[in-house]
Amino acid sequence: MALRPHRRSMILGALLLLTAAGCSAGDRDAPGERAGGGDGLTVWLTVDSRESWPELVASANARFAKKHPGVEVDVQYQQWTTKNQKLDAVLAGRNVPDVVEMGNSETTNYIVNGAFAPLDPKSFDRSGQWLPALADACRDEGRTYCVPYYAGARVGVYRTDYFQRAGLTHAPRTYPELISSLDRLKKQYGAKDPGFSAFYMPGRYWSAAMGFVKDAGGEMAVEKDGRWQGALSSPKSVAGLTTWKKLLDDYYVGDRAKDNGDQPAVVGQGKVGVFYGNTWEAAAAADVRSGGDPRLKGKFATFAFPGPSGQLLPPFLGGSTLAVPVKSKNQDLANDWIRLFTDRESQKQLVAANTLPNNTVQLAEVAAGGINGPAAQAATRGWVTPLAPGWTSVEKSNVLPEMLERIATGKASVTDAARDADRRIDAVINEH
Repeated sequence: MALRPHRRSMILGALLLLTAAGCSAGDRDAPGERAGGGDGLTVWLTVDSRESWPELVASANARFAKKHPGVEVDVQYQQWTTKNQKLDAVLAGRNVPDVVEMGNSETTNYIVNGAFAPLDPKSFDRSGQWLPALADACRDEGRTYCVPYYAGARVGVYRTDYFQRAGLTHAPRTYPELISSLDRLKKQYGAKDPGFSAFYMPGRYWSAAMGFVKDAGGEMAVEKDGRWQGALSSPKSVAGLTTWKKLLDDYYVGDRAKDNGDQPAVVGQGKVGVFYGNTWEAAAAADVRSGGDPRLKGKFATFAFPGPSGQLLPPFLGGSTLAVPVKSKNQDLANDWIRLFTDRESQKQLVAANTLPNNTVQLAEVAAGGINGPAAQAATRGWVTPLAPGWTSVEKSNVLPEMLERIATGKASVTDAARDADRRIDAVINEH
């Protein structure tokens, strides 16, 4: 159960990590990094914005400067791997950044512990059309504590040359077509090469497997009477996991005890017909910097991955939100900067940078025939991990990957592995 606001403020200091190393000079991405305060505005963004859409940052800052002459905006770029450790450390003090970027699956723990200031969603552009998987991550007890920034949805990625040689004229549009295509690829290439996977799906790839759970109407966890509990052993969840397992058994050749962390490098070896991933992984599979093969450039295309239910497979909707720490001394200015950085003009720039916008209206602006078009289709079915106070503990315990590995390797049946996972989830999911 989420904490009431007055209780949040009482326990914030006790619950946030006090790791001094989190703000050590060795972790800083920019020299002379400082937190907020004074007449300036300090914004923490991840390095994605600097690498993929620096023009958007510059444009928002220029627009902000016209509205607030003399207010300096200091954008500091954070690494995903150290961002939260550093944030925990500064939130325990008084000198905090004014705006922080959060992954949408990271927000709940900070919100229930009182780290972020509430805001009025009506004052932000197109808040009524925010993607639900992003917006829901920002809400608690009827109040909103962050603003959706951008999204990313997984899709099917396939080798166009393999499809053509196998006599396949288009990407799968239905689940039966998907199975038929995989059968053709397996017959064409798998018979000659025992290391060929018609469909690449490593066993610990939890966000892919949970898409099948969602498609079957199942859930990872549900809330009942103010408490959360695991739901992976429900009949619908088991049905989804069973379908996922059959795909592995029929079409995946490879290590079932690994995750998808090196997926572009594996696909780049040329022994994969179809895989499920982010749109950028199509390019990465042909990029030597990711372990891919440059000779494969131009040989990948994407499609909206069909689910067994007859609808698109619901993808885990990754993405980011922007929040204002409750200790910020510049909350009004921070809110105004976020308004500019997330309005329809800024979202248009994100779309131009091959990134999904934060709202359903501008999904239509994503070119249907482009590599991100299928992701825009899939995003409407997007989901995020359970908005439970202890879900961070569930993830840190590797409950889902370990359950899936046991199923994929045959060490446990779907039902037994799911029941064990639910017991592990129940033990920590209600922790604050």
